Amino acid sequence: MKKKSSPKRMRSRRPAGPRLKGKSKAAEAEHFSIGSILVPIDFSIHSKNALKYAVPFAEKFGASLHLVYVVEPTIYPADLGFGQVVLPGVEEELREKGGEELHALMEKEIGGRVKSSCTVRTGNPHQEILREAEELGVAMIVVATHGHSGVEHMLFGSTADRIVRNARCPVLTVRPETVK
Repeated sequence: MKKKSSPKRMRSRRPAGPRLKGKSKAAEAEHFSIGSILVPIDFSIHSKNALKYAVPFAEKFGASLHLVYVVEPTIYPADLGFGQVVLPGVEEELREKGGEELHALMEKEIGGRVKSSCTVRTGNPHQEILREAEELGVAMIVVATHGHSGVEHMLFGSTADRIVRNARCPVLTVRPETVK
């Protein structure tokens, strides 16, 4: 004769992560506070989507948001008769336009919901984003992935991948939305 087994009770699992012994949930939240979040912006739909994830995150944790746009140095092909062609002021114009666009984006997407600021830098995007994160001492980076794969990924690489591999703080990657 077999014994009937009693139904197993399902316990709700707490979120993964260290639990502070003897501390309340409020104390745990305080321990895991996020002071500032860096959001790299290249004005693509993907980076704007990452910003849309970052704003409520910042609200929840009482964090400030810092947006960074990186102007890549312009390399002009060599002209056969005259050497490299230089168009003065192009990078400066891109920096000015980038700054204006960042301010407009901050106003539209963030408004006064959280404290925010922005910077325009010039250089290699992943290096400049990581420098900005280090200089500001941000607690987290929220970066968009562009969904490149295969040959496109091999040729262009991924700024998000390089940030994830080299950042000294946590990085939240936001994948492109799939069209249904």
